[in-house]
Amino acid sequence: MNQLTRSNIVAALLAFNGGFVDTTGFLGLNGLFTAHVTGNFVTLGHALVSGSHGILGKILALPEFIAVIALARLAGIALRARKLPDRPILLTIKVLFLAAFFGLAVGFGPFPDASTPAALLTGFAGIAAMAMQNAVQRVHMSSMPPSTMMTGSTVQATIDAVDLMTGTTPELTAPVRFRFSRLALTISSFAVGCAVSAVLYMHVGFWCLALAVVVGALASVIPTGDKAPA
Repeated sequence: MNQLTRSNIVAALLAFNGGFVDTTGFLGLNGLFTAHVTGNFVTLGHALVSGSHGILGKILALPEFIAVIALARLAGIALRARKLPDRPILLTIKVLFLAAFFGLAVGFGPFPDASTPAALLTGFAGIAAMAMQNAVQRVHMSSMPPSTMMTGSTVQATIDAVDLMTGTTPELTAPVRFRFSRLALTISSFAVGCAVSAVLYMHVGFWCLALAVVVGALASVIPTGDKAPA
């Protein structure tokens, strides 16, 4: 298996989990986005107007996301300074956060009130996992499309598709086609993750998160060849 194939597999797995975990959090935690955290601004507005639960979790989601990314960055710098393998260690921590999300959700859920301490702790575990995924991908796998935010990827994929259909200069055709194929893979993987999560959550509730833990663990052990900046 060559490096490009491994990279595409990891990109697909990360995007699948991005959609999967975000959908499960949204369904089980009163509209909480664990991956696309800025979406919580919208659901926060809805919660404030409708008087529904989960307001506190939506308020705290973005600060926690930022804090985990900052800590991941600092941890990566410290690990590299000590000549330790920062990518595997940080990805292992991400998988542990996913396992905590799964365990807390199954142990304490379902959550009719997403503002209870147990629900908040569960949501924070999911947010921490996705923040760690974003941080590691941005530093160690920067050649891959984002795995949790599809708006920018959809815009670029659409532009690339139009360019390929209308014709580009010969020197640009190959890189545009390559970028489009990677974006299409990521977007479709994210969409599949959302759909699979919805179906499984409907049948087994939070137990569906076991799949996210397995997928996260698999993505963490496949080498991509990308290296963090010195």
